[in-house]
Amino acid sequence: MKRIVLLLCCGLFLSTAFAIDSQPPFADPASQARYEHLIRQFRCLVCQDESIANSDADLAADFRRQIHAMVAAGQTDRQIKQYMVNRYGDFVLYNPPVQPNTWLLWGGPFLLLFIAMIVLVTVVRRRAHMDKAEEAGP
Repeated sequence: MKRIVLLLCCGLFLSTAFAIDSQPPFADPASQARYEHLIRQFRCLVCQDESIANSDADLAADFRRQIHAMVAAGQTDRQIKQYMVNRYGDFVLYNPPVQPNTWLLWGGPFLLLFIAMIVLVTVVRRRAHMDKAEEAGP
């Protein structure tokens, strides 16, 4: 019984491992390294917090196939990035460029932190003022 459970678990994990990259490796090590570098630069649009290299989503697998074909066809890294950005927008890049349409993406966390600090300071001051008013008494 333990062997059957173990085999089933191994089968489940093994299928996931093979699903990550179904493309055959390039014969040229430089092309393979370039391909692996490229797939780490694009975001999975399904997972959004993983690169397509680490995602097992079907869309990420499609992206990897497209990039593999473009590398095999001899396109440059810049051409591949431009194709992906033209088709899916800047969000597909794991590190999108800083430009007017991505300012909120880059500055949003700092803006939220600034707003949180203002709220915190306001709440602390009001409580301190209320405590002083209570101490002064009726």
